[in-house]
Amino acid sequence: LFTEMPGSGFRFHLTLFSVTTALSVASWYLWLYYKKRQKKQKDFPTLLDLIGNTPLIKIRSLSDLTGCEILAKAEFVNPGGSLKDRLAIAVIRDAERSGLLRPGGSIYEGTVGSTGLSLTWIANHLGYRTCIYMPNDQAKEKSIGLEVLGAQVVQVPPVTIADPSHYVNIAERTAQEEAAKDAFASALYSNQFENLANFQTHYDNTGPEIYKQVRGRLDAFVMGAGTGGTIAGVGRYLKERDRGILVVLADPQGSGLASRVKNKTMYDSSEKEGTRPRHGIFSIVEGIGNNRITANLRTCFDGKYGHSSSIINTATTVSDQTALTMSRFLAHYEGLWSGSSTAVHMVAAVRVAKILGPGHRIVTVICDRGERHLTRFWNEKMMVKEGLDTAFPAYEVAWCFK
Repeated sequence: LFTEMPGSGFRFHLTLFSVTTALSVASWYLWLYYKKRQKKQKDFPTLLDLIGNTPLIKIRSLSDLTGCEILAKAEFVNPGGSLKDRLAIAVIRDAERSGLLRPGGSIYEGTVGSTGLSLTWIANHLGYRTCIYMPNDQAKEKSIGLEVLGAQVVQVPPVTIADPSHYVNIAERTAQEEAAKDAFASALYSNQFENLANFQTHYDNTGPEIYKQVRGRLDAFVMGAGTGGTIAGVGRYLKERDRGILVVLADPQGSGLASRVKNKTMYDSSEKEGTRPRHGIFSIVEGIGNNRITANLRTCFDGKYGHSSSIINTATTVSDQTALTMSRFLAHYEGLWSGSSTAVHMVAAVRVAKILGPGHRIVTVICDRGERHLTRFWNEKMMVKEGLDTAFPAYEVAWCFK
């Protein structure tokens, strides 16, 4: 048939050439795909690759009781077991890029424990040494964990930040002294409270993760503040996507941050003259709460990042008893064994749900697991000695508003 039609031979060869070319191109792409797949299969992740991209999980019990969808970023699945892995790797990488941290160098930090643990395991992974200063009234398992990882741990009495013997001030001073001894020495004070790499990693990573996971539909973000990096970074990112998202500070008793947000004054009633039984914040809650504005938290208030008013819309203070009750509630009805700061977050999330009403979506953060709080927050005898009720509550949330 082709031979009898004018020009049919040319068309036949053209068609044959087109088919052959298409098959060759397809084969080439299949080969490239196969080689790329082979390469991916060989490139197994390291522990550092597992930091971040944590799941967003539904807190079934609290969602059922409030009528809202209460979700939580499960930061305890990070390799170091806490949210602080994000801060630690960000600070270390930033110091490496700027030349402040060189091979074989040492990292100094003042911390209540979790940041120290994250810094130490990452430092070990990258070939650095760590020296951690912390108050001596924190859960013992934190200092034990640091020692197991090989950190030099120095525990000091808790005092106010204005005191030169505050654990943060000692860490900074020691790093400066070590650097002065040897011009070639690499002694980094990681400075989690004032180092804006903290804020930046939550703006660049945690915020976008949350926004993607909720597919852009979010009514409120609830978070505490110790360094302030998480609420500042995530809050800014979310506000830039949707100014209608409510950002709420969850504050433990004794902290003045809630008052700063609501009244523009750094004050808590438990801090008045003659009422404080110890220096600093008096609370069983570890990791959040403060009576000063850090550089990271200041990004919420000064309008430097494009906001004339505070990124934080409002705040709520959670008592030790309410936080303790929430932790027992979550363990008993949710199967979630959490730390003290997570309990504060969950109470605040329930309060926000009550204000917004059913049908809204609220995101908060599970900072770590209860294993890090066994000798203090989960020590029944100690809590009873503090005058707190450790009984499991009923399946309701009315106690969140006491």
